[in-house]
Amino acid sequence: MQRIPALAVSKSVYLLSKEILFVVVMSEFMYYKGLYKVKVVTQSEGYLIVEALEDFEDNVDGEKVTVKTGERRIVSPTDLHKKKTLSPPIPEHVYERQLEKKVKRMVEEYENETKR
Repeated sequence: MQRIPALAVSKSVYLLSKEILFVVVMSEFMYYKGLYKVKVVTQSEGYLIVEALEDFEDNVDGEKVTVKTGERRIVSPTDLHKKKTLSPPIPEHVYERQLEKKVKRMVEEYENETKR
């Protein structure tokens, strides 16, 4: 068995052998979808590998999946936030707001007619 020397430099590990292998080791704490605390373990090809620091439920391909503490997941960087925040509310469609105003106006007119 051949030993591979490892050299640690600023939170990075470089493994030297016949093939060059580069692994970035991180220990950043972030929030998955702004709600669940995770630790960033590594980064590769535009994705991050994170380790859950608390139990939570996630949706994967339309199915609910329970993620347990210590489980690792591959996530997009856009799903991670530095601070615990709620996602912005989903904007309502203009049509729905106009319809709601119209219904309120119709109810008020009906109530005024029945009072007479």
